[in-house]
Amino acid sequence: MTSSESRNEAAPAAVRLDLWLWAARFFKTRSLAKQAIETGKIEVGGQRAKPSRSVRIGDALRIVRGEEIFEIGVAGLSDTRGPAAGARLLYTESEASRQAREARLADLRAARAGYQPPQQRPDKRARRLIRLLGDIDAL
Repeated sequence: MTSSESRNEAAPAAVRLDLWLWAARFFKTRSLAKQAIETGKIEVGGQRAKPSRSVRIGDALRIVRGEEIFEIGVAGLSDTRGPAAGARLLYTESEASRQAREARLADLRAARAGYQPPQQRPDKRARRLIRLLGDIDAL
């Protein structure tokens, strides 16, 4: 048995945070995960973390990704990216977090529902009106 085979059979005790976020499919690339960690969008146990921080089973994470906020617990460890169904087994999201996230997304969808983009580009007259209306805030 080679060392790579024994490594795959034994579950790791800890995994780098940026690697785990990538494997759990919160980010498409490790560099995006690293950037999110460095900008403070990821908290482990209520504290900012570094990309090299080790994640262990039972750790509580708060992940801010765009308009979504996830509050999850680490349920499994992996350093390889697999299918989405397998990635969902790596974490458990709290019920309150899931409901708050879904309510926020529903509010954003409702706010966008009334907006209708124009069918075509504005003509010369419409562009002049738009410029004039834009100056109302200056008054």
